[in-house]
Amino acid sequence: MKSTRLIIALCFGVSFAHAAETSFNFDAAKPGSPPAGWLATQTGDGSAKWTVERESTAPSAPQVLKQSGNADFPVCLATNVSFADVTLEVKFNPVKGQDDQAAGLVWRAKDALNYYDVRANALEGNVRIYKFVDGKRTQFGGVKREVAVNRWHTLKLEAAGTTFKVWLNGEELFAAEDKTFTERGAVGLWTKADSETLFDDFKVLSR
Repeated sequence: MKSTRLIIALCFGVSFAHAAETSFNFDAAKPGSPPAGWLATQTGDGSAKWTVERESTAPSAPQVLKQSGNADFPVCLATNVSFADVTLEVKFNPVKGQDDQAAGLVWRAKDALNYYDVRANALEGNVRIYKFVDGKRTQFGGVKREVAVNRWHTLKLEAAGTTFKVWLNGEELFAAEDKTFTERGAVGLWTKADSETLFDDFKVLSR
């Protein structure tokens, strides 16, 4: 599997880096391709497919970011910014998937093989947090929780030092500790296998 290395740069300047909150709703992006400034990639084998699409049910219509390919772990990273301590939030809809129905948030990513990920899974009925080190996934927290398929949900992650807190639909679920990645890295979105998942209103709050 070919892995694309990231060059993390604060391309939007100091004012952007110190902004209280930045939101991506994908409405200004060109449909049919990944949004500009994002790296559409994957961890492992297969073929991920990340495209901006029109979607009337989107929380902030008319467009969403959609993953409709089939890869071990599809990943889409916002390469223009990097953070260590950060709060991430996204609205997601696990539309369908025979092997999986997942949606996740990525932070402190060095590249497509090394990052943190928290994800909700409608097929398994749980929310879990992982680290990927050289492409190998290790879980270090999680809870069982129903995640309705073909419905919009909100997933939130707060990273502060080695402590990570996770919310689903406004409910704080759990906190987990890990010290593998402590430096700044890219943030982004994630799915698994053949999950057809929609994303909207991706919010990034620097800390």
